[in-house]
Amino acid sequence: MEVQVTVNGQSHSADCEPRTLLVHFIREQLGLTGTNIGCDTSSCGACTVHIDGESVKSCTMFAAQARGADITTIEGLAADDGTLHPMQQAFMECHGLQCGYCTPGMVMAATSLLSENPSPTETEVREGLEGNLCRCTGYHNIVKSVLAAAGGES
Repeated sequence: MEVQVTVNGQSHSADCEPRTLLVHFIREQLGLTGTNIGCDTSSCGACTVHIDGESVKSCTMFAAQARGADITTIEGLAADDGTLHPMQQAFMECHGLQCGYCTPGMVMAATSLLSENPSPTETEVREGLEGNLCRCTGYHNIVKSVLAAAGGES
């Protein structure tokens, strides 16, 4: 089946099997490998993208369900000139990553959180990111990064 989507501002059309998960479509059909596959059970959030402005785990839906959608992946957050998105910059400056595998999903979930709540408390950040797992950190620097991007502590 043909799937037409807009990803990071560019229109894409590709054929895929009806059972193709969106995460596999993004990685294999479109070549955008920043969206990671972490668990295949929707538990970890490594595959988080924005679909029509909403944070979604891309392993939870078929590519066909995204037809006509506007999708943003981690590759679409930075400016065209390479300037990092404020959340990406905060993760870098506040050491919000270790191995980096969960980072794209964390950043995507965090940007969605701030679009809904621009000035969250530490507790609200922790609750807002509870669907994303990091196996390396104790989340302290991830939370610190989100708060810094929101203009809070750094």
